[in-house]
Amino acid sequence: MAVVPRRRLALLGGGFSTDDDGLLDDWLLTQARRSRPKVCFVPTASGDAPAYVQRFLRAFRSRDCEPGVLSLFQRQLDDEALRTFLLDQDIVYAGGGNTVNLLAVWRAHGVDRLLGEAYDRGTLLCGISAGANCWAEGSHTDSFGPLTSLPDGLGLLSGSVCPHYDSEPGRRSSYRTAVATGALPAGWALEDGVGVLFTDGVLTEAVTRRPSARLCQVTLDGTGRAAERAVACRRLDEAG
Repeated sequence: MAVVPRRRLALLGGGFSTDDDGLLDDWLLTQARRSRPKVCFVPTASGDAPAYVQRFLRAFRSRDCEPGVLSLFQRQLDDEALRTFLLDQDIVYAGGGNTVNLLAVWRAHGVDRLLGEAYDRGTLLCGISAGANCWAEGSHTDSFGPLTSLPDGLGLLSGSVCPHYDSEPGRRSSYRTAVATGALPAGWALEDGVGVLFTDGVLTEAVTRRPSARLCQVTLDGTGRAAERAVACRRLDEAG
């Protein structure tokens, strides 16, 4: 009887683009299905910013993995080669930037469909900020300038996502209001420094590189107001 791959997705509140200690990236690599995983960085949300790409390559070339980059603004792969490339990855890492633009470009190139196929085959999908927002049904974003609700996403994770919950003014109150009013479904709010793993849609691990950083589940209470529950996170440290 064939073994059905586990579908896994990680939301990151940090990593190579914001942190110097590398703890969240090291943790991420331990979740890969192979000991020397292929890791594809997808910097669409930043417009394939060259400096962002180089920062990824510097961080992951020093680790026991095979890093690669998928550029869509200067795409070189045809449809079949693109599918082959993505389905061969162990980890697909979506970078931060503009969530709305990311979704639009992915859909135009069919990357949304291919990532759904990779997810079903066991590829670990992950990302930071916009790269975390995109996987859920909806998200809290500044893609249009002011903070607002985006009831649109790939829907691989039920509910909504809010990044930068503790570090950007207005995030916490605005996201809670969005959930309370029904503008967004209940979901997950990540403080900077947190990493979260979902397996087959269920939270299976939460970690943090900062003792004060939290993962919060934001839901509706019985009175129609937003309720916030902090989820215990395992502390990452230099000793592992």
